[in-house]
Amino acid sequence: MSKYQVVGIGNAIVDVISTCDDHFLTRMGIDKGVMQLVEQERGEFLYDEMDNRTQAPGGSVANTIAGVGSLGLSTAFIGRVHDDALGRFYAAEMAADGTDFVNPPVAGGELPTSRSMIFVSPDGERSMNTYLGISAELGPEDVDDAVAGRADILFLEGYLFDKDKGKEAFLAAARACRAGGGKAGIALSDPFCVDRHRADFRRLVKELDYVIGNDHEWESLYQADLSTALEQAAADAGMVVCTRSGHDVVLLRGDEEAVVPVTEIVPVDATGAGDQFAAGFLYGVATGASLEVSGRMGCVAAAEVISHYGARPETDVKALFRKAGLV
Repeated sequence: MSKYQVVGIGNAIVDVISTCDDHFLTRMGIDKGVMQLVEQERGEFLYDEMDNRTQAPGGSVANTIAGVGSLGLSTAFIGRVHDDALGRFYAAEMAADGTDFVNPPVAGGELPTSRSMIFVSPDGERSMNTYLGISAELGPEDVDDAVAGRADILFLEGYLFDKDKGKEAFLAAARACRAGGGKAGIALSDPFCVDRHRADFRRLVKELDYVIGNDHEWESLYQADLSTALEQAAADAGMVVCTRSGHDVVLLRGDEEAVVPVTEIVPVDATGAGDQFAAGFLYGVATGASLEVSGRMGCVAAAEVISHYGARPETDVKALFRKAGLV
């Protein structure tokens, strides 16, 4: 029996969340609704400009793994934090949520724990300004084969490809997982990430067991309209998931296709919608649910997280699954 049902590898980032209006975004030179990487000085400036700050452990795949863990599966997260106040906070909070944070905080060095300043505007859009800090130094030495190699499912973060060491860590984890009989997959992360690493991602899609992306990411990957892109993706990948804001979710596995309708709701905070969709979907895959049910679980989990501030669930999502007749 595997030690972990789902293991994630990605950036360990403390989310610092604040509300603001569109005028503030313009005045600060922040692009609305996207994730921007910032240098340390810019990050500290934006941090100082935030009102009513709240903080929580974050990072895209880490949020997904926390969501999966809250549904009762055994989970672990491979990430890198500094042995500072934010790093110790991050490790403790992940453990408190039931996920093994397998790498202890790193002492020494100059890079602090990573943080993302997230500004939430009245329409629920989140504008993320991320200083990567020490998480950008994640490398193959941080990947324990005893963790990745004993995972039923491994979930990888596309953002790791922004650094060569992250790419090496990613590939080492995927190899260990698949050698141990597990399934490895990736979140494409965002269209700009795909633009930066298109050739690498195209190769990966052919080698991994599942790939999750939204319509913009799939179109960017194949530089084609969505229908053509998904047709190519289905030929390349073991399992393909495509989400579209306010539209049906499309899931493909070989000749099998499932289209899951989405009930559109006005978000309180869109932070974590994709992360928790992935959590619900991976829970379905891990428990042997059908393609359609796995997609519906993803939609339920996403709807829950956008109904409140923060990127992680606050209610019993499994109870919501039961209410929807999914378990």
